[in-house]
Amino acid sequence: MGMDKMRIVQLGPVPPPHGGVSTNMLAIHRKLIELGHESTIIDVTDRGGKTTDTHVLKPRSAFGLIKLLLTMDCDIVHYHLGGDFSIKLAGLSFLCGILPGKRSALTFHSGGYARTSADMARHRSLRGSALRSVDLLIGVNDEMIAMFKAFGVSEERTRLILPFELNNPDPSVRLPAELEELSTRFDPFLLSVGALEREYGNEFLVEAMPKLLERFPDAGLMIVGAGTQRDALSDAIKSRGLAELIVMTGNLDHPFVLHLIERADVLMRLTDYDGDSIAVREALFLGTPVIASDNVTRPDGVFLVKPLSDPGRLVQAVITACERQNAGHSAVQVETGNAVKVVAAYQELLQK
Repeated sequence: MGMDKMRIVQLGPVPPPHGGVSTNMLAIHRKLIELGHESTIIDVTDRGGKTTDTHVLKPRSAFGLIKLLLTMDCDIVHYHLGGDFSIKLAGLSFLCGILPGKRSALTFHSGGYARTSADMARHRSLRGSALRSVDLLIGVNDEMIAMFKAFGVSEERTRLILPFELNNPDPSVRLPAELEELSTRFDPFLLSVGALEREYGNEFLVEAMPKLLERFPDAGLMIVGAGTQRDALSDAIKSRGLAELIVMTGNLDHPFVLHLIERADVLMRLTDYDGDSIAVREALFLGTPVIASDNVTRPDGVFLVKPLSDPGRLVQAVITACERQNAGHSAVQVETGNAVKVVAAYQELLQK
């Protein structure tokens, strides 16, 4: 193998759903196992249930989590943090940073938080102390690295590593019959992948659908994801008579999502607040045009619209995206293989 065997513990959300944070964490886990290292995941989501995966641990309480972190025999604890950086999460980050006999790493996945908080960051703060306690801080874009610096983290402790390990859909996986039929019938087939929460702009998509149908009478929209707004969205769809044209699937296994992204004519990511979406990267990798809100740094090749702007602009963006697709444009070049870079960063950390 050419390297000492490492024992890595990652903390983060275990699917479902398959968001960007969990996808990155699982990619690193698979790469570690492939290279002969030991890898364990601690699920830190606030939900019950059990798992049959021997690599996944699900503590039942905050006390159980703390006990696991203190007693587990490992070289590195790597915390994956997405969304807001609350005091509670800062406290967990600080704990990871001061665990005796262990090195620590943290990947901060939330581009939205970094963009809004960097100007307010202070060295003398709980968040600053938490970040500075960690041995290795991984940012997923330049805004993250700037935020770390604003909190007083030294440059040698930071790394910029994109959180994506992109793959083609598994040819042995078949879509359920209903999804197969819808993806074939809708023309264009419009797809949205994300949580059913207010910041993800699903209400705007429902409101914009009549305008889209004026230009594309056979269009249909599939919304993949779950969340607290499901009932409200369902009522809005039915009240507009769009139940046959807008379908909410709930959470789907990631192999199904990849097939849907590849089949879609356009992936839409219209949000008030966003990070560097894994679905956007996957779509670009697979050659599917992407329309996304211009509210965070996006990869090259994305059609940008103002966040939740008027439906007319969305219609024009869909026209442009479909024309690009019909012209046979190839997939946009997207960096991948990033799990290997994280493993290399672990090795470098242990050599210090």
